[in-house]
Amino acid sequence: MSYDDVEIEDMEWNEELQAFTYACPCGDIFQITREELRAGEEIARCPSCSLYITVIYNQEDFADAPEKEKEKGMEPPKQQPISVA
Repeated sequence: MSYDDVEIEDMEWNEELQAFTYACPCGDIFQITREELRAGEEIARCPSCSLYITVIYNQEDFADAPEKEKEKGMEPPKQQPISVA
């Protein structure tokens, strides 16, 4: 059973982790990535304990990722060019 149900709007985007996060009672954070949400995953896990939360979100908001994210101002990180020797 899930520790809690949390709306995606109540979670914070963490650029470093590239994941939505939410404070866990143990002091760490629950995490879930955009890719997991696109795949229909709704469980955000805490890496430090056994707790997890159910993320409440509209999967359609993540279905057409690049277009929808640009519309909502959540543009994915740009790929860095690489040089090949």
